[in-house]
Amino acid sequence: MTASRRWLLQALSASMMAGLAAPATQASEYPNRPVTLVVPIAPGGGVDALARILAERLRGKLGQSVLVENRPGAGSVIGATSVVKSAADGYTLLLLEPAAIIAKWLNKNVTYDVETDFDPVALVATQPLVLFAHPSVASSTLPELIETCRQRPKLYSVGTAGVGSPHHLAALWLNDAAKIDIVHQPYRGAGPALNDLLGGHIPLIWALPAPVLPYVADGRVKAIAVSTTRRFVLLPQTPTVAEASIPGFDVEFFYGVAAPAGTPADIKSQLSKALLEVTREPGFASQMTGMGIDVAFRNPDSFRSFVRENNQRFANIVRSTGATGD
Repeated sequence: MTASRRWLLQALSASMMAGLAAPATQASEYPNRPVTLVVPIAPGGGVDALARILAERLRGKLGQSVLVENRPGAGSVIGATSVVKSAADGYTLLLLEPAAIIAKWLNKNVTYDVETDFDPVALVATQPLVLFAHPSVASSTLPELIETCRQRPKLYSVGTAGVGSPHHLAALWLNDAAKIDIVHQPYRGAGPALNDLLGGHIPLIWALPAPVLPYVADGRVKAIAVSTTRRFVLLPQTPTVAEASIPGFDVEFFYGVAAPAGTPADIKSQLSKALLEVTREPGFASQMTGMGIDVAFRNPDSFRSFVRENNQRFANIVRSTGATGD
């Protein structure tokens, strides 16, 4: 073999080895620039607050800034769709919450499939919804309320955070399962619904508990029932819908992180590990408790099963109630 040919073979071999090593080198350097966490909800409110707390704590784990980008609209569809269309490189993530899943079943124009177009990274936290009532509502328990509504259909209306929200589906499921007709009154967010409840303009609302708890404490609002299968720690005397009247009733608000489908496994693993470390920090847990949120970490495989279960549950509610996105 001539010297020139030997040199050529050595050069080709070195080039091939460098090409094979490149992905590992790139993966080991992740992240080498800021990561964006897309929040499909408008700024302000509990979802946005949690995202910003999470982003700040992730910065310390990843060694890079985590930027929160609010992309609201169309019931979380705009933000979720933008992440689906992003590069699957770990630099664009979605704060996945129930509305992004529900949207598929209420809106035929939604182009993504939550089970195939996203790679779940980690579930971070959950919290229940609570059915609250104005003191003018005579019923103080769910069975009493159901009996009144059976005798007098459309007597009451119930405010929610909007069409396509888990609050909306909780209201529909209660109507369907209890054979009652409480009129759904959608608002542009939970804040306006709470304001109308406090003002006596609407008798009932489904809401996340934290903003309402001070008004329960001073007697301006009554807590009727909790939407999950377990009682809420800050309202221990308030029964769940399932134990009070409707076995199997379970609507849960949750917060997780997802990436575009096809994101490398080692990057997802690194992100999941960082999120696990965040959820184990006492400071994070105390912040969540103060917001009425339960820390509930699940790894990618477990979170994938969780998403699948909730996707099927929401689909069943929409089908059984005939709900629409109107």
